Amino acid sequence: MDKMRRILVHVCKDRAAPQRAQFVQSITGHFGDRGDDEVEVNCSLEKNQFIISRADKGRGTPLKRPAFCPIKHLSVAEAAAIPLDVQQRGVDVGVAIILQTANERVLLTRRAKELRIFPNVWVPPGGHLEPDETLLEAGLRELQEETGLKLEPEGVSPKILGLWESVYPPMLSRGLPQRHHIVIYMLLLSSRSHLQLQASLSPSPAEVSACLWADSRLVRAAVSAVDGEDGEVLLHGLQSSVSVSQVSPDGALSDWALPLEALVSRAPVSGPDVERVSTGTKFALEVWLQTLETPPPDL
Repeated sequence: MDKMRRILVHVCKDRAAPQRAQFVQSITGHFGDRGDDEVEVNCSLEKNQFIISRADKGRGTPLKRPAFCPIKHLSVAEAAAIPLDVQQRGVDVGVAIILQTANERVLLTRRAKELRIFPNVWVPPGGHLEPDETLLEAGLRELQEETGLKLEPEGVSPKILGLWESVYPPMLSRGLPQRHHIVIYMLLLSSRSHLQLQASLSPSPAEVSACLWADSRLVRAAVSAVDGEDGEVLLHGLQSSVSVSQVSPDGALSDWALPLEALVSRAPVSGPDVERVSTGTKFALEVWLQTLETPPPDL
C-alpha cells in the first residue's frame, strides 16, 4: 500500500466512527451550535488521521474560525463552482510553533512574498504534518527548516494552545476557497533568551523574509487589531517602528526597522493583501497572553 502523502482532518460526532472532513465543510460549524465561531474539542492523531471530536465545556481545546470564514458563508452555488480537484483535497493539517523564550518573547516570521498562500504575512514557524510524525516532531522539523533553530524534544515543554480553521483566500470577497486547513498552535518553552536563540537563527529565504522576537506589549497591540472589526488598537508606549531581522536572498540577516503599522494592520476585504499578522496567529497569541497572566498552580 502506498504511503499517504498528506494527513487529513477526520471528524467524530456522537461516538460514530471518524469520517474524513469534506473541503467545503466547516469543522468549527460541525461541532458548534447556532453559528458558533468557537467550540471546545478533543483532538488526537491516530493512524495518520487527525481526529477531532466535541469536548465538554471547560475540558477541551479551543477550535476557532473567524466570523468571516469563507467556508461558513459559502453558498451552494459557490461551493459547486469550486474546481473538483480542490473539492477533493479534504482538510489539511498544519502545526505552528509559538516559541517562548526565557525572557517571554515569541518568534514571528514573515512569509516570503513568492509563496502562494498568505505571502508577506507574519506567522509563527510551521507547516504541514507529514505521515508518521507526531505533532511535536512536525513542529520541531518545521521550526528547524524555516529558521535553522534546532530544539530537542525533551527540553521544550510542549502545550497545545488551540486549533484554528484557516481558509485561503481568507474572505469570500477575495475569491473562492483554494486551501482549507486546521492549524494546531503549539507552545514551546525555551530555557534560552531571544538573544541566545538569535545567534543560532538561520532562516530559509525561500520561506522566510524577516524574523522578529515580539514581547507581550507588541503582541497585545497586534492582537487588538481584530480582523473584520474597527475597534481601537492598543499602541500605548510603543515606538513607531520595530526592530526585525531581514533575510536576504542568500540567507544573510540584517537589522531593519519595520513600521509598527505593518503589525497592527487588518486583513483587507478586497484588493491586494497587506503585510500584517495573520488572523489565526492573533488568535494563538491572544491565548498565549492568557497563559502569561495565569498564576502557576499551588505546589
